[in-house]
Amino acid sequence: MIQALPSASIRTRSRSTTVSMPAGSGSPVSIQANAEAASRRGPGALSVEALSVAALSARTAMPSIAAQAARGAGRRGSNAREAHPIFFHHVLRGIRKGARMYAVDPRRTTSAQWADAWLGIHVGSDISLANAIAREIIHAGLANEAFIGNGTTGYEAYAASVEPYTLDRAERDTGVPAGLIRQLAHDYARADRAQICWTLGITEHHNAADNVFALINLALLTGHVGRYGSGLVPLRGQNNVQGGGDMGAIPNKLTGFQDIETNLAARARFEAVYGAPIPPKKGWHLSQMFEAMEDGELTACYIIGENPLRSEADTGRARKLLGGLEHFVVQDIFLTDTAKLAHVVLPATATWCEAEGTVTNSERRVQRVRKAIEPPAGARDDIEIICEIARRLGADWGQPSAEDLWNELRTLSPMHTGMSYRRLEELGGIQWPCPDEEHPGTLFLHARLWEQDPALRGTPAPFTPVEQEDPLDELSEEFPIRLTTGRRLDSYNTGVQSGQYTTPLRRPETLNLSPEDASRLGFAEGETVRVSSRRGSIEAPVHVDEILRAGLAFMTLHFPEQVETNILTLDTWDPKSGTAEFKATAIRVDKLDVIAPDGGQSQRAKAGG
Repeated sequence: MIQALPSASIRTRSRSTTVSMPAGSGSPVSIQANAEAASRRGPGALSVEALSVAALSARTAMPSIAAQAARGAGRRGSNAREAHPIFFHHVLRGIRKGARMYAVDPRRTTSAQWADAWLGIHVGSDISLANAIAREIIHAGLANEAFIGNGTTGYEAYAASVEPYTLDRAERDTGVPAGLIRQLAHDYARADRAQICWTLGITEHHNAADNVFALINLALLTGHVGRYGSGLVPLRGQNNVQGGGDMGAIPNKLTGFQDIETNLAARARFEAVYGAPIPPKKGWHLSQMFEAMEDGELTACYIIGENPLRSEADTGRARKLLGGLEHFVVQDIFLTDTAKLAHVVLPATATWCEAEGTVTNSERRVQRVRKAIEPPAGARDDIEIICEIARRLGADWGQPSAEDLWNELRTLSPMHTGMSYRRLEELGGIQWPCPDEEHPGTLFLHARLWEQDPALRGTPAPFTPVEQEDPLDELSEEFPIRLTTGRRLDSYNTGVQSGQYTTPLRRPETLNLSPEDASRLGFAEGETVRVSSRRGSIEAPVHVDEILRAGLAFMTLHFPEQVETNILTLDTWDPKSGTAEFKATAIRVDKLDVIAPDGGQSQRAKAGG
């Protein structure tokens, strides 16, 4: 007999009824600006920063704080047990010391299995849940009025905006019992230290930035920001994304999160050093670049350390646009599928072991990276490649070392000024901002919001009212199942790096279906089926997955040589951040003898490949 998996579960343990959700934040300028940055998908980072050393996010607290100081742990749209396993070890340390964890995820993941309570939310209903939690906190008199009055703006409008989100409405929208939502609200608000942790399950939606704003609002409402052990944690999806953003690989920012359009003083500093004017105009993010290719505005592209043919939504469109470029250059350590489309491929070094530089980790700690081995024949350091291209274009930049470029950066980015190589070596790394060589670095961010002196407090953090929006790829009679994507413990992103080795944990790509759906549709374990969306069809073997509820399916992007999952996904993107809606695709699943909805051929899976 097949039993339906409930949308919520509670595990009782005798310890404090506080809640934590591991900590994070980004730019020291403002929390509001951080929401877009946390979900933005900018171009590949070109910097001295090592691109292959693990990093998670810029957090207000260190991983050790998650274990030692937070009174619980919880996550939104984050399966950190598999996607960020090193970070999750710190979370487990906190749980073993008495912390409570709430897991909010459509799947009962291996992370959720460690939680005190699992909230099995419907895909795309995050804002309704967050707003209902806020309304309950306000009505229960648990809002931190002292912090709200001192460090925020816009509270009255925010309180009015969440008023329609009753617990009953949230239960209808999310599928989570109202009583469990109330319990989470009270535990989070009453906790002496609490953290909200999220990852791509929040940001890979058409309203990504609004999802993040909804979580920031909760931290502001309760004062769980700017304090040791409390904060907001956007776990990064790629290695050293934090370092790439710090270096200026964000379309509207110069190095150190200085706005390219509004920060006149910063632009003047860069122009003086570069000896050339910098247009006061933000660049395109990745989704806009693909639109520009489609419109004929972007005809040449230089990609460093990225595999968008496999990582972008709607693979068919990505292949057509990249293949249609007039000049296409890829610089990478592997001959990726994207590189195979290029006119020129520049072999680069693995910067985590074959080059000098720095890396910024999850706690904003900048650390030295040292060359350990020589690169293979023909591979050249990123700095050498870029400088040689500049020379051939008529600009002689000489042969700067990684330290030379770092020292130049320190003159341009105030938050890095005090980080000499000598100090990085002596202190084992320094957390930004570090404005001078006497400064020890900054343990956590946004403490200024608690200052009573307006001059020290600076600009208050704004509440940002947001409204629930359902996924754009609507479920229908023709496409009745919701596909969401994610990662597995043994593999990484598009599989280019992790596919180079074998592991007993790895199994071929599958379409994971709930026991109820597999039974209803008549599919056996391992049976190859056709999976179709409004964009195309693929074939994949079925895996009956007990952590899924009826109506929910799951796949990864790890094995495009077996199954091109992104043929199915929607490339519609969030206008505030540029993030595509990977997490909410409407699909149907058929026997192979059923004609695909578009009448065309499906991409066949190499079962067992």
